Amino acid sequence: MKMIKPIVNIAKIADDYDTFILGFDGVLSEGNGILPDAATCLNNLFERHKQVILLSNTSQRVIQLAEILQQGGVSPSRFACVMTSGEVLHYMLKSHSEAYAALGNVYYHIGDNSSKGVFYGLDYSVTADIEKAHFIYMSEVSDTGDTIDTYRPLLEQAANLGMPFVCAGNDTSCFKNGKICLAPGALAEQYAIMGGRIITLGKPDVRMFRYCTDSLPDIGRVIVIGDNVATDIKAATALEYDSVLISKGIHVNYLGEGYIPDVAKTRELSNNYDSSPNFVISNLRW
Repeated sequence: MKMIKPIVNIAKIADDYDTFILGFDGVLSEGNGILPDAATCLNNLFERHKQVILLSNTSQRVIQLAEILQQGGVSPSRFACVMTSGEVLHYMLKSHSEAYAALGNVYYHIGDNSSKGVFYGLDYSVTADIEKAHFIYMSEVSDTGDTIDTYRPLLEQAANLGMPFVCAGNDTSCFKNGKICLAPGALAEQYAIMGGRIITLGKPDVRMFRYCTDSLPDIGRVIVIGDNVATDIKAATALEYDSVLISKGIHVNYLGEGYIPDVAKTRELSNNYDSSPNFVISNLRW
């Protein structure tokens, strides 16, 4: 197990890396805009000519994420690449690639119905009658207080009908309106337990990272910054990239809210996933 070093700012390690791969939720945002400290950190990285990649498991498309960045005072054009699980899912649905080839084109949307960007411009239609659907799709929960039991009857009905569960991202929890809440990955796990077929994509699949880095001429020394050991840190470990864990992200209830992160608890958490960060920081700041 590698040594995990606590740091209080990214400036301490910035000169050691050329490319920074950042998550969105829990790193730049808590589901309600761009965090001021994170925006300052980004601007400092840009001024030092660092390549910054934004890679998120969100179901939102890149253009939607770009709008959030712009509203938060961060120009999307300053990133070397911006990629989301929602963007990749849109492409897979459009090209009928791999598991999506025999999916069908009628879906039943569970959870928050406001974000349908993955289907925009594609030959898919939504139905209000689950029995007429070919698959179920989830982008995010309807409310921050939702639990698995909120959706259990729908999941059981869909499983009995034998339809696949599709979602972008594998996260089991995420930020929404400044609160940590259930994410589609948790519902996908429950659906699999019920015997249902799930189709998900996103980190820690290393292909998500390669979609970004393969288009760049030189990535040099790379570091991944994320708040999820199971996705961000696990993928960084597989790619042999260094990594930084944000302790006040989705693991905050376990790691605590201290300004100086708890290394012992970070190590305990990392042991559960057989993946350890090189550094741990309470939140992204310069």
